[in-house]
Amino acid sequence: MSDAELRNVVDHRLAADHAGPFSWQAVGRGVGGSVWRVQAADADWCVKTAADEPQMLLAEADGLQALAECGVVRVPQVLAAERSAGGAYLLMEWLEFGRKTGQAAAQLGERLAAQHRNFGARFGWRRNNFIGATPQFNAPGDDWVKFFREHRLGFQLRLAAENGYRGELQGQGTRLMESLPEFFAGYAPKASLLHGDLWGGNWGVLTSGEPVAFDPAVYYGDREADLAMTELFGGFPPEFYSAYEAIWPLDAGYRVRRDLYNLYHVLNHLNLFGGGYAADAGRLLERLLAETR
Repeated sequence: MSDAELRNVVDHRLAADHAGPFSWQAVGRGVGGSVWRVQAADADWCVKTAADEPQMLLAEADGLQALAECGVVRVPQVLAAERSAGGAYLLMEWLEFGRKTGQAAAQLGERLAAQHRNFGARFGWRRNNFIGATPQFNAPGDDWVKFFREHRLGFQLRLAAENGYRGELQGQGTRLMESLPEFFAGYAPKASLLHGDLWGGNWGVLTSGEPVAFDPAVYYGDREADLAMTELFGGFPPEFYSAYEAIWPLDAGYRVRRDLYNLYHVLNHLNLFGGGYAADAGRLLERLLAETR
């Protein structure tokens, strides 16, 4: 199904409650599809369409709904998420963004700490989803180290080998996987509800001043994994971290495990984009292996 056909499906859906005509304005490309602002006389919406990988949008909707049900960090309200023959669409409220401020970042930090106190019975999630365009497998388990080894680092390393990144990268990765328990000596993470893809581009501030997060890759995992990603590419000011730690201080071992958790995302970027991410992954692996010697 083409984007034009998906737009017709959404128009029909909106016409049940709103008077047309509906004006569509392209506002960018999302992972796997297009992003639109749809306007009518009485409302605006954000619509994502995906003709090639409909499961991405259904998984995104599932994650947004889970975070909304948690009721702590503001996320876009999902109005509909449906699969049609050959595609899917995600219909959400339209949000107007303003300027990011330290005050809003502090509020986000406080709310994220509260969200992380929403615990699951096991690590993982009720469905598989995506980290960017890469499948993210979430089969629930009781052992966090095993879960992270198999479904995060192990999967990305296997994918890297399939993409031609073998040799030293794989050797270092194998040694690190064998040493994983050392990084968790004296530390037993709880299964916290994670955003899962919390980099600087996935949060904003509404014109009201309220922080909002979007584009999640939700699962239950170690809260440090969310915090680590906020540091990977920047985009979070000091007020964010101070506010988070005032609510729930981080364990002393976080500074080492931060590299471990960010290795997952660097390997994912290597598998998606190639280029200099191989060197970045190598540096992280060297640093982590040095902690085990």
